[in-house]
Amino acid sequence: MITHNNISIMKRRNFLKNSSAIGLGIVAAPSLVSGMMETQAPSLRAGAATANITPLMNVPLDGTIMQIGPAKHVHDELHARCLVLDDGKTKLAFAVVDNTMISAEIHDHAKRLIEEHTGIPPSNVLISATHSHSTPRAVTGLKPNSEEHKGYLEYLGERISEGVRRAVDNLAPAKLGWGSMDNPRHLFNRRWVLKEGVIKENPFGGTSDRIAMNPKREDVDRPAGPVDPEVFVLAVQHADGHPLALLADYGLHYVGGIPGGTVSADYYGAFSRKIYEHFGGDKFPYPPFVAMMANGTSGDVNAINIDAPRPKFAPFERMDLVAEDLTKTVLSVYDNLKWKSNLSLSSAFTTLALGVRKPDAKRLAWAKTLKMPEDASERLTRPQIYAREALALQHFPDQIDIPLQVFRIGELAIAAIPNEVFAETGLYLKKESPFPGNTFVIELANAYHGYLPTERQHAGGGYETWPARSSYLEVKADTKIRASVLDLLHNVKTKTTG
Repeated sequence: MITHNNISIMKRRNFLKNSSAIGLGIVAAPSLVSGMMETQAPSLRAGAATANITPLMNVPLDGTIMQIGPAKHVHDELHARCLVLDDGKTKLAFAVVDNTMISAEIHDHAKRLIEEHTGIPPSNVLISATHSHSTPRAVTGLKPNSEEHKGYLEYLGERISEGVRRAVDNLAPAKLGWGSMDNPRHLFNRRWVLKEGVIKENPFGGTSDRIAMNPKREDVDRPAGPVDPEVFVLAVQHADGHPLALLADYGLHYVGGIPGGTVSADYYGAFSRKIYEHFGGDKFPYPPFVAMMANGTSGDVNAINIDAPRPKFAPFERMDLVAEDLTKTVLSVYDNLKWKSNLSLSSAFTTLALGVRKPDAKRLAWAKTLKMPEDASERLTRPQIYAREALALQHFPDQIDIPLQVFRIGELAIAAIPNEVFAETGLYLKKESPFPGNTFVIELANAYHGYLPTERQHAGGGYETWPARSSYLEVKADTKIRASVLDLLHNVKTKTTG
């Protein structure tokens, strides 16, 4: 494992000045498909590596809504966990990053460096955030007056690119297997339809919301949506059967139970460590085994069961219990995998133009009436938070291009969406995919564009729909994204031969 490099932020910034600065972006065609198939699928190679991305102390952990404060302690190190696959013609790269959310500029910076050093095009690189809430939010413009935050954003893209470059250096003959198993024990839809007559006031003073997040049990009628219990597993072995890497995907929000100001990768990191230890970690003569847990479609899902008394856990205890249970599920899948080495790879990528829900004159007038604290460290009230968000949204463009991506590995398809996606959308894409039973979705991938409620969920209101930098896409965004992702899935399906 890579030890934390405690170079100063200034040294990081000076180093990065020798490469191109963040924000130049990546120019890509509106629709790009790579990895044309040959008659005979070539033998596969794979490589994996990690890069430590733990922040220095005092880097802010605050988000657009949450007020956490600066990093004061590290419970467990943060990493970018990377996997590269190569069929002899096409390379696909994964980087699962211990971060809450990552702006497009950081993704673009990392992908530009990856292409520069490895030749892997941006369309073939899938970078996703785990959504641990005990990490810095890698959102540009979030803390404009914080040199610590700015330094971390510059550092993060470089470190992600180094993880992928190391994985390329570790490429070796390999074989893959994949499968899944349901584990519903930790999943609960956190949005609930309110009983008739129950009134909840939203931050703007309105009372029309009919859906609430994590309400009292006596106030609600039924869950507002489903959960997706599938734990998907993509495993990689060396040609001789020695474990090389494992990528799991599960639709559960962070677990929490982590003291304020403490840095932690939450259950995603605990799972990765447990799988790593199970498979012997860095046994000679192989490069270290790498395990990672990506976030599935969990925008409206958490581990809180409001139908039962909430048990008390010691700090870090519950994230460890969830990780241990998911480890058992994944190992049960692993024991029954069928391994293949002759697999062809391809990717499909597009950008989709979506409208932004910007505040109208009435909302802006309301926002300007709320007085903000003079002391920047003072906590804001909920109306103050959303007044600040309205003032921020007025400067957003009217339309935003969001990246959508699909990887194909033989008869396996992986979709990547840059939002906190609701479970019903993930279930829909799996059901409609031309890769039945062999499709999973990774959220918060390749950019950050907030929550993605369905049109029906928008009509019900609730936290995930309130306009803010955490939820700003047009009401029809989910419908349009579903259609575009299905087009990409069909696109790579036509290229399948291996």
